[in-house]
Amino acid sequence: MTLRASAILLGSRPQGETGAIARLLTADAGLIAAYVAGGRGRQMRAVMVPGNSVSLELTTRAGSQLPFGRLELEQSRAALMTEPLPAAAIQWACALAAATLPERQPYPALHAALGGLLEAIAIAPSARGWVSGLISYETLLLSELGYGGEAPPPASDWPAQMAMLGILERRLAHYLLAGDRRDVMGARTRLTERLARMA
Repeated sequence: MTLRASAILLGSRPQGETGAIARLLTADAGLIAAYVAGGRGRQMRAVMVPGNSVSLELTTRAGSQLPFGRLELEQSRAALMTEPLPAAAIQWACALAAATLPERQPYPALHAALGGLLEAIAIAPSARGWVSGLISYETLLLSELGYGGEAPPPASDWPAQMAMLGILERRLAHYLLAGDRRDVMGARTRLTERLARMA
């Protein structure tokens, strides 16, 4: 079976000498893990950046092996990884999805929200232009996974937005990132510490 789709690269880890296991989010197939041959090589270095939009061709392999993924860059966010605050936001948003979403279940609204957040991070002149998108993304993720309840009231000023991020951080840590997944919260802590310096 072959699947072709646009995807957001959430992260990757080394596999073998030159390969990588990539975790990708697609609109229709959800979270997918795939083996990318040469994923750690020089030619793929610019592609294998969290937050990049890629064209994915996924080929199912025999038995229970991971599918084979071929990736082509659609939109690069690599330049943002040299800026501490955007890099922290991208790493957190991608790590959150990779750690909490079940594989092969579509969440088209989350895919769209993450894509919108990444685009806002790329074009906004400062975090004040995208932090409301982060709040919406985290709220939607909690809701889609059954822990949302009511959406929070809109927070328009910076202190209110920071307070809302604190509330969401506690919910995420308690409901989605407890136990073995707790180390993912380190990315959230780095982000909120950097945001707090803007006050």
